[in-house]
Amino acid sequence: MPPKTPLLDRVTFPADLRNFSTDQLKQVADELRAETIDTVSVTGGHLGSSLGVVELTVAIHAVFDTPRDRLIWDVGHQCYPHKILTGRRAQIRTLRQPGGLSGFTRRSESEYDPFGAAHSSTSISAGLGMAVARDLNKEEPPRNVIAVIGDGSMSAGMAYEAMNNAGAMKSRLIVVLNDNDMSIAPPVGAMSAYLSTLISSHSFMSLRDFAAKMAKRFPRPIERTARKAEEYARGILTGGTLFEELGFYYVGPIDGHNMEHLLPVLRNLRDSDAQAPLLLHVVTQKGKGYAPAEAAGDKYHGVSKFNVITGEQKKAPPGPPTYTNVFAKALVAEAEHNSKIVAVTAAMPGGTGLDKFAQKFPDRIFDVGIAEQHAVTFAAGMATEGMAPFCAIYSTFLQRGYDQLVHDVVLQSLPVRFAMDRAGLVGADGATHAGAYDLCFLSPMPRMVIMAPSDEAELMHCVATAAAIDDRPSAFRYPRGEGVGVVLPDRGVPWEIGKGRIIREGSKIAILSLGTRLAEALKAADDLTARGLPTSVADARFMKPLDTVLVDKLARDHEVLITIEEGAAGGFGAAVAHHLAWSGAFDKGLKFRPMTLPDRLIDHNAPSVQLDEAGLTAQYIVGHAMAAIGIQSFHNFAAVPAQ
Repeated sequence: MPPKTPLLDRVTFPADLRNFSTDQLKQVADELRAETIDTVSVTGGHLGSSLGVVELTVAIHAVFDTPRDRLIWDVGHQCYPHKILTGRRAQIRTLRQPGGLSGFTRRSESEYDPFGAAHSSTSISAGLGMAVARDLNKEEPPRNVIAVIGDGSMSAGMAYEAMNNAGAMKSRLIVVLNDNDMSIAPPVGAMSAYLSTLISSHSFMSLRDFAAKMAKRFPRPIERTARKAEEYARGILTGGTLFEELGFYYVGPIDGHNMEHLLPVLRNLRDSDAQAPLLLHVVTQKGKGYAPAEAAGDKYHGVSKFNVITGEQKKAPPGPPTYTNVFAKALVAEAEHNSKIVAVTAAMPGGTGLDKFAQKFPDRIFDVGIAEQHAVTFAAGMATEGMAPFCAIYSTFLQRGYDQLVHDVVLQSLPVRFAMDRAGLVGADGATHAGAYDLCFLSPMPRMVIMAPSDEAELMHCVATAAAIDDRPSAFRYPRGEGVGVVLPDRGVPWEIGKGRIIREGSKIAILSLGTRLAEALKAADDLTARGLPTSVADARFMKPLDTVLVDKLARDHEVLITIEEGAAGGFGAAVAHHLAWSGAFDKGLKFRPMTLPDRLIDHNAPSVQLDEAGLTAQYIVGHAMAAIGIQSFHNFAAVPAQ
């Protein structure tokens, strides 16, 4: 048999798919899968989830009139095939690279990305908003709105809040539940596909509407019973009773890799005139079509660059342990001495290092799913009964549990310990995952202890300090990536609460660092001292309670005080400035310069490049110090504006 003529080369935009036969669409899917594998082997990224939706992506774009019809991908981990089909194939190998495509959907990148993503469980809410706007605008013909959400994202309360609202509003919305791990579906096969096609057909929906109208002519109790009977009859056949109860018209489950099943059902949903939200349940396999991913425990969810033939991922040369692994080591060490310590994660046991804690203490770790709000209050509940919970959540995701942090933890002064991984800039994941705001949103919390270690050994002491705090909440932040290579203790030693330390003493300039910018502060001090400007360096350790004795000493003994933090303005520097203003230090002529992340989003790039772009490296500290004492203009020193 002669080789097939490539078809993906004929697809520049989704409209090019709409005259293809089913067999041709299957071929496009095969080629798209190969293109996705090859791309991620070069760029790294989220492979398994993208491979799981290849056929679904092709089918949706072939059936619906995107971009007029709105297609929303929840989280965006699975959007690589979508990007290839929507005019971005030529740039796809710039994925997650400096100046290249985002690893998630992004409105500014393409009209085919109607809603930006990266945090989970937002698609149904956004889709419902679009559907209501369509109805208010009285669009003719009305556009379709399709939200694709995975089973993991369905574990978040926001998804159910949106579904409950959508079911009550009766606004037409199509939700595709991409089920690759729920294991709640009955067998998927020919009979299920037949039932789904039948149930989604215009004739069946019309018959259902006719029956509903007839039932309304009966007395209210009979009408209600008839409606429930019809819902449960379909629920028993399909497994969709839960979604029916939320007000959705449920169709499925069907095989998400079978074009003969997907295409007719999607066309039926597209052509339906039902004035109600619809839910299509598709069952897929993460990593589908790539043997190494199918065999991997995590289905190659997130990968570095890899060999396409063997699947072997390229490993960085051995270096210092990551902060995440050091946190895990420290927490295990504390838990060995305190049986009350428990760990809570929101669907990120591997990402937070708690998988290692689970190996040692399987009965003392709780993965609550993508449910940060619940995680925070769940931990608070355990704290009321004398447990010592550590709630390990990425800084960017703790934002999702902010109300619970305020009302359920801080207002009750409960000793929940928040381990905030990925604080600061995060490299290839870009602005959506940067932990830029935690210092700002934690700062106003009464009695909250807020810490930031300067290296990995200090992180172990930080964990020990948090474990020892049993009368109020605490939080500590640490970055993504490797430490600096210092020797680690077997177990941390608790710090004195609210006390920093002086690392180096000078007489002209003082640099007060919070967190891992300390190494750059020391480099800057070397440079400044060599220029005849003796420079002190201090490690704050605590943002709250602030070491006011240390701050006052630095202000009193130096002409210039610079603070530096890898966080947004309004955090540590603002707290120091607040104290200095009330202490009268500014009245005595102190020159103060707070260095923070700039007031703009910093796109994905290598972490070192991001930090340089943010102006948080040694050369910028030196530039600010020299400008403050009038030796030279900062603008002549560096190519970026002052903070």
